[in-house]
Amino acid sequence: MRIYVETLISADIDQVWRTTQDLPLHQRWDLRFGHITALPSGHMRYSTLGISGTAVATGDRDAPDGTRTSALRFGSTHPLSPIRSGSGYWRYLPTPAGIRFLTLYDYRPRLLPRRLMWWATAWSFDRLRLWLETGLTPERALRRALAEVAVRVAAVVAAGLALPLWAALTVAVLALLWPPLPGTPAARRCLRHRPITEHRPITEHRPVAEQRRTSAHRPVAQHRSRLEAPCPRSSSAHSALASTASTPSSSAASASDSTPEKRASAPA
Repeated sequence: MRIYVETLISADIDQVWRTTQDLPLHQRWDLRFGHITALPSGHMRYSTLGISGTAVATGDRDAPDGTRTSALRFGSTHPLSPIRSGSGYWRYLPTPAGIRFLTLYDYRPRLLPRRLMWWATAWSFDRLRLWLETGLTPERALRRALAEVAVRVAAVVAAGLALPLWAALTVAVLALLWPPLPGTPAARRCLRHRPITEHRPITEHRPVAEQRRTSAHRPVAQHRSRLEAPCPRSSSAHSALASTASTPSSSAASASDSTPEKRASAPA
């Protein structure tokens, strides 16, 4: 399965890089990992609720335009691990509005549904954004999110006890769909798909097919040009047709002119 998450952070790229690459800082904002430690072999060991796995960085790259990329491969043999194995990357794209921080990774699931995996990643990205933009620590952001969930649940329970069924259902729908407070992390603030403007044209994806399509159209164009080109014998044929068409008319005119003369010369 494939997961794509993107957020825009109004911060310096070095700050975003340090907060996401430093393991003690990373484990503070990422909901997917409870603890991350570096191993002597260069690998990393992560654990969540007692379920551990290993990861290894496969490369970092700094582009001339300031873009940075960090690739990672991870996996776990624990029978209760939600992910068997996977690989992906983090990308940091500087823009005038801030840093576009995005991730794209493929993984083989064991227990965790794709929707829940996307939500955990997006919620963590928004918690990171709040930390770097407003100074709200990840721990305070988590407590604020839990408090807001508790208020929503309490409102639904109170409505169910004191209001009619239709009113209680209305309150439940509002509690579910009402957007979180600006200072509370929310997965809905992140992008789920790559922007359409970044998609490469079809010619870049399948150049061979484009070449075949071009070569297949070339004979048709040549055939059309041959059909549209004038025939070398068209002028002579046209003159022949014109002379043929004019012959009956001239003979008919001479016949019509000679008829009165013959009639005049004929004896009365």
